[in-house]
Amino acid sequence: MAGMSSKTPRIAVLSAALAASCAAVAACSFAALAQPDGNGRYLLQVTPGQDFTPSDGREMDVPAWRINAAIAAQVISRHNAEQPLVIDYEHQTLHKEANGQPAPAAGWIHGLRWIEGQGLFAEATLTKHAKQAIDDEEYLYFSPVFLYAPDTGEVLKVTMGAFTNNPAIHGMQALNAMQAAASARFSPTKTPSEESMTLLSTLLAKLGLPDTTTEQAALTAVQAHKEIADAARQALALKAEDGATAVTAACSALTTKTPDPAMFVPVSALQQVQAQLAVLTAQQQTDQVDKLIAPALADGRLLPTLEPWARDLGKANLAALSAYLEKAPPVAALSGTQTGGKTPNGVEATGASGLTQDELATCSAMGISPEDFAKTKASA
Repeated sequence: MAGMSSKTPRIAVLSAALAASCAAVAACSFAALAQPDGNGRYLLQVTPGQDFTPSDGREMDVPAWRINAAIAAQVISRHNAEQPLVIDYEHQTLHKEANGQPAPAAGWIHGLRWIEGQGLFAEATLTKHAKQAIDDEEYLYFSPVFLYAPDTGEVLKVTMGAFTNNPAIHGMQALNAMQAAASARFSPTKTPSEESMTLLSTLLAKLGLPDTTTEQAALTAVQAHKEIADAARQALALKAEDGATAVTAACSALTTKTPDPAMFVPVSALQQVQAQLAVLTAQQQTDQVDKLIAPALADGRLLPTLEPWARDLGKANLAALSAYLEKAPPVAALSGTQTGGKTPNGVEATGASGLTQDELATCSAMGISPEDFAKTKASA
């Protein structure tokens, strides 16, 4: 049988004083709804909502029969809805070969479902005789027959059921004690697996994810959305229970709030200050250049013809200009002569060999004798 243990499954018939010759047999009794659901089906309790054992003292080959939501999902997947399982009276279907008595059907199991906290239930239709017998309290309990794994005790498959008055498990609900509200909680045509798929599809649609998204990917997306929402609430000093309306209101308040003048200044005011600072900086640099160039012109370290170059250098790199002027030697000829630029007889002089003061200064700065300069000038 697909999905079952590799070992031969055992049979459990959950009612008292009942045994089978070739397999371990056990029986339990469970309850049905007092009223059917919209499709005329009753819910009959097949197992409790947790691991269970019989109460009739029979020997067990496993510590307990195991059932939970995951195991129940496998049991449900093995049920063939196109072949309803028979429900009889006192498991006569199992005894008819031995006693020769008829085994009339009391109903049919069309589906199975898991109800968390309560157990595995059969969705069944009942015959008129069976419903009357239950109404007259001729039968109080439902006893399923199921296969279980001999190594683990896990319930594997439900094979049939019977109405009985001899329950083998304590705590099973009587047939007339189940509340009709349990049926209304689920669509009778949907199994727990189908319910999960419907929920996943709805979740994917809300998240804007494709239908092919895996369950784990969907959970990851949900967690990411939750982290973003939590971070937004924390940043906005909101409570954990505050919803989208509160977040929107808090964001709107931030955009309309007047800035604190102690913390912020207008952009126009900042730009005005920056312009004024630029003017002051340029003026200060010009003053510093003047302070370097003026004495250099006076003592001959800087030729008048080089003043424009020196000013450009100072604007670009004040330190470079300062370093140049510190190393430049003073030219005495540029700072004046002992005769005030006149010959001893009082005639204006142009310097040795007839050179002007600027030409003499150039000779001094370039290390050329006035005579050589004069010869070059005369031959030009």
